[in-house]
Amino acid sequence: MTKTFNIPKKEEVGPVNQAIFEVFEETLGFVPNLHAVLAHSENGLFRFLTYQNSETSLNGKEREAINLVVSQFNDSIYCLSSHMVLGKIKGFTEEEIVDIRKGRSGDIKINTLVELTIEILKNKGNVHESKTKAFFKQGYTKENLIDLMLQISEKVVLNYLHNFTKVAVDYPLAPTLEE
Repeated sequence: MTKTFNIPKKEEVGPVNQAIFEVFEETLGFVPNLHAVLAHSENGLFRFLTYQNSETSLNGKEREAINLVVSQFNDSIYCLSSHMVLGKIKGFTEEEIVDIRKGRSGDIKINTLVELTIEILKNKGNVHESKTKAFFKQGYTKENLIDLMLQISEKVVLNYLHNFTKVAVDYPLAPTLEE
């Protein structure tokens, strides 16, 4: 049986994590539950946020498309819910977000990115050459490919953490997809 993970309060974590909680409270108005869980580790939250907020060659919409695809693939309701909100902030409509969750996009470049991300996930990185060629044909580079892999790995961490801890979702719940 999995031990229940509480959502630590600011006074229950160390000084480094307390400072990070304060930044969340100032910028978002709250500390997201899943990020708070990372504060069970004295270094975990800082380490993860450093990784998550690192520079990348992918733009905000591309990162959100990847996050939605990975979270859908891993059935992470917490991450799907948060990225529905973030996807809208980055400029996707509700319909575009649903399409991306279903593995497609009306934007050819985003669609190619979505298809490659799915291929990477399904085949554990063993991608058919046609998907790679299509990716590069859309103007993506080797740098973008590396950043795609890193984005997938960053999202998998939070997907798995939520699927393991099952902490409460503190975003509007993502709707179930209609077939």
